[in-house]
Amino acid sequence: MRFSKSILVVLAWLCVSGWGCSQEQQQAQVPCFFIFGDSLVDNGNNNGMLTLARANYRPYGIDFPQGSTGRFTNGRTFVDVLAQLLGLPTYIPPYARTRGRALLRGVNYASGASGIRDETGNNLGAHTSMNQQVFNFADTVQQMRRFFRGDINLLNTYLSKCIIYSGLGSNDYLNNYFMTDFYSTSSQYTPKAYASVLIQDYTRQLTQIYQLGARKVIVTAVGQIGCIPYQLARYNGNNSRCNEDINKAIVLFNSELKKLVTRFNSGQLPGAKFVFLDSYQSTVDLYQKGRSYGFEVLDKGCCGVGRNNGQITCLPLQQPCEDRSKYLFWDAFHPTEAANIIFGKAAYSSNTQSYTYPINIEQLAML
Repeated sequence: MRFSKSILVVLAWLCVSGWGCSQEQQQAQVPCFFIFGDSLVDNGNNNGMLTLARANYRPYGIDFPQGSTGRFTNGRTFVDVLAQLLGLPTYIPPYARTRGRALLRGVNYASGASGIRDETGNNLGAHTSMNQQVFNFADTVQQMRRFFRGDINLLNTYLSKCIIYSGLGSNDYLNNYFMTDFYSTSSQYTPKAYASVLIQDYTRQLTQIYQLGARKVIVTAVGQIGCIPYQLARYNGNNSRCNEDINKAIVLFNSELKKLVTRFNSGQLPGAKFVFLDSYQSTVDLYQKGRSYGFEVLDKGCCGVGRNNGQITCLPLQQPCEDRSKYLFWDAFHPTEAANIIFGKAAYSSNTQSYTYPINIEQLAML
């Protein structure tokens, strides 16, 4: 077992208090896993919302055992892969339908179209912004207190061993800053100023998560979204060219986010350990070396409509490509399960700080 003596005491107390711990749960590397994010890791929170950002229909989930759960890919998401690598017995359920003792194992708050800013994603309809996701986490922590008989120290000891994942920012660019016909942010801020504003808000949100008990936190950079099929279809007729204006703006945000992680780890948030996950570098590498991983199609969605299958996402009951393992992208925006598996394994056990800084996720779990 990986758990420290203190957390084993907590788990033993929970088991005899009626939680009902299976051998699998006791063998997991962490007791729970909480997830904040957008459609890259949403697993059903948007299903009941009035929004275009929904994926609870086929062909989404075509390769997932439970079918179309609301995951924006054909199978497992990045955090599904990570949950398995962490030895967790089940995938983390969505907050929208999780209450009671199940909260102790972790919850997924992610919501398609959401961002760091509240207005991000409004063009697509309802969603749960990062501010609301943090509020939902506070509600979860409050509900969890009753399982610890109100002992806040015991609850904090438990939460300090949980892994927290936060991946936001993509929509703050795709469905805000670079959507000039709907949002005015690009006329209000230079790319550098906008990155600073996002980091300011994100600093507050991550600090609130820390104040609620989080100590082991993964924060994810924004990937190379100037090269996704949606951008290739929208801005270029030449399939091999990316939108470098977006990529350059993303690099500014990612650079500031990594500095924020360094500040958090340098005593700004005592007792916390943050890991910066460089999704930009990992997507660049996979895009450039995709064929060595078995990918044959790097610039088109497996399903979708229009140029690069990137102008409209997968339509209900649309027939996707036959061999999903050959495609890097599932639709206009999201990677396939095959790509998520590669990303997950790299983040979990990377031996280079070019992907995970200052340590990898396996090492974070062992702390």
